[in-house]
Amino acid sequence: MRNLFFNLKQYTLESILGPLFKLLEAMFELFVPLVVADIVDRGIGAGDRSFVVSRFLLLIALGVIGIVCSITAQYFAAKASVGCAAALRRSLYDHIQKLSFSDLDRIGVPTLITRLTGDLNTVQNGLNLALRLLLRSPFVVFGAMIMAFTIDARAALIFLAAIVILAAVVFGIMLGSVPAYKKVQEELDSLTGTTRENLTGARVIRAFGMERGEREKFASHNDALYRRQLFAGRISALMNPLTFVILNGGIILLLYTSGVRVSEGGLTVGQTVALYNYMTQILVELVKFANLIISISKAVSCMKRVDEVLRTEPAMRFPDADPREDPTAPAVEFRNVTLSYNGGDPALTDLSFKVGHGETVGIIGGTGSGKSSLAALIPRFYDVTDGEVLVDGVNVKDYPAKTLRDKIGYVLQRASLFKGTIRSNLLWGGDADGEALDAAITSAQAADVILSKEDGLDSAVEQNGRNFSGGQRQRLTIARALVRRPEILILDDSASALDFATDAALRKELAGLDYKPATVIISQRTASIRHADKIVVLDDGAVAGIGTHDALLKTCSVYREIYESQYGKED
Repeated sequence: MRNLFFNLKQYTLESILGPLFKLLEAMFELFVPLVVADIVDRGIGAGDRSFVVSRFLLLIALGVIGIVCSITAQYFAAKASVGCAAALRRSLYDHIQKLSFSDLDRIGVPTLITRLTGDLNTVQNGLNLALRLLLRSPFVVFGAMIMAFTIDARAALIFLAAIVILAAVVFGIMLGSVPAYKKVQEELDSLTGTTRENLTGARVIRAFGMERGEREKFASHNDALYRRQLFAGRISALMNPLTFVILNGGIILLLYTSGVRVSEGGLTVGQTVALYNYMTQILVELVKFANLIISISKAVSCMKRVDEVLRTEPAMRFPDADPREDPTAPAVEFRNVTLSYNGGDPALTDLSFKVGHGETVGIIGGTGSGKSSLAALIPRFYDVTDGEVLVDGVNVKDYPAKTLRDKIGYVLQRASLFKGTIRSNLLWGGDADGEALDAAITSAQAADVILSKEDGLDSAVEQNGRNFSGGQRQRLTIARALVRRPEILILDDSASALDFATDAALRKELAGLDYKPATVIISQRTASIRHADKIVVLDDGAVAGIGTHDALLKTCSVYREIYESQYGKED
């Protein structure tokens, strides 16, 4: 909860004024039964019509003042809760951006989405209710009890007993509901993950006719969530009936006791009405308080989940100062690199090779051989388990994140575009004028994509680039990487959707780039890497061979099998 209170400090004034105006409203409300008692005893009892009218006007005044105080309190409470939730959302989002890929893999993307949206909305609503009612309800309850003691101490003992019993019920239910709602949120994470997986993989599911199995899987998670919610709801549902039973029992006992006292002359009718009104106020406020406790229980549970992410220390630390580079060193060097994901079996084992400045190196291997894992180590998306990855003679761990990644143009295996325009997507690669953009577009073979659009570079891009084909997305993401004129260009199977002619033209353009980047091409096509200066063949995370295309055909059985599977033995 420390993060909640830290962000709430920015709204200290609103956090004070909101409850303060609610207390003022409650104070005026406590005077209402006394005014009603006066109307009954001194006005109606004595037949004084002018007195009744004056007290009636006083009731209207108390009501108007109460409404003004209530609206003012709502304004300040809303401002504080919405502002605090927005600050928390920014903090959480900024923190998530600092987490490494391994952190994201461990926590899980679906749960992060749930905590960033649903959990923080619950926290916001709970905070709003707490600022308005957390002090008001107890104030009215104890205020009504004190006012009852000023009227008749013997009858007020009933109030005291009812409040003690109700407090035990409320806090008992709260202690049971907090862990129950935490488990509800965990089940919601599972359901969100399943839903996200189904929606993103909808085409694959339908292609393989797995709709029934996925529906059953979703139904299983949905039923589990239903059972958790039902259990938590049953605990929460005890609140209202128990409070009503206790308080109505108190009202019956109060009316009986007061009736006896009235017949004895110890109480007036007006005082009995006032006591009844105070008991009714307690009933209403405790019902509100009971529901408030449930909302706060949910909010506390959700805030703990948000805190778990905020307390997660990023697995990677980056220095602030730029290191001294060695201009004579290779652009990229792997030295006995081993990589394991979250303590599992090694994805890469004892990997060693170099990529010189201006050199093109091809990486090839079977599915799951570690090609993409290798590429992710150069910009330090993951840290090696053993060994070193060096860029310009410096360990990537010694680079500030921006310095390292500004050197690299990385085209991921899955082409990702963002909602906006083609121009705004290309400018992710860096600030560039029209000439630089045209050069990058031409080199990436994306000119025809631009020309086919009516608005050219200002054509709209939908979320995930869904208004473009796979090949168009790949060419645009390659152009985006080329805009920054990188020192190191990494193409992680980024031409898989291109035809052979376009792929060949792309490779020719990349070879002729005037700034001569060190290029790492990862592909499953031997045609895409056969003209590379050097080819690294991976097999189950280890180097099976390094050399040129012709040399590997003679010396590396893994490479030869890949080649023959694509072209046949005669070729």
